[in-house]
Amino acid sequence: MDRIRLCLVFALCVLVASPRVAHAVTRQSDAEISALIGKVEHARGVTFIRNGRAHDAGEAAAHLRRKLAAAHGRIHGAEQFIDAIGTRSSMTGIAYRVRLPDGREIESAAWLRQLLRELRAERLRSPRPAASTAPAPAPAMR
Repeated sequence: MDRIRLCLVFALCVLVASPRVAHAVTRQSDAEISALIGKVEHARGVTFIRNGRAHDAGEAAAHLRRKLAAAHGRIHGAEQFIDAIGTRSSMTGIAYRVRLPDGREIESAAWLRQLLRELRAERLRSPRPAASTAPAPAPAMR
């Protein structure tokens, strides 16, 4: 009987804690996505190519924010954000590209994933959240 009570108490604790944990994970994911868009916005020397047209970093960040808002909460992490929002046009299906300062062009997905790796590395090195307001150079692509 004590074992059954213990199991019931444990199950109740899990049920009570689950929404709090999910909310904390969502807040962290939202913050990471915002920081990633901030890095895009402050990237120097890059040009974003969307449907054959060149856009500066500020325009690219504004576009990503609009697409994220249009997703109405269906994006639940930075990787999903990159895959669903940051890689291709939802209208034409054409992949977004990034022209780096050295003139090379790469798909935006690879560039965004590199930015995300850098953002996470900054967070691990620093006890505070990585600042997304400082200008970011284009990531070094290997």
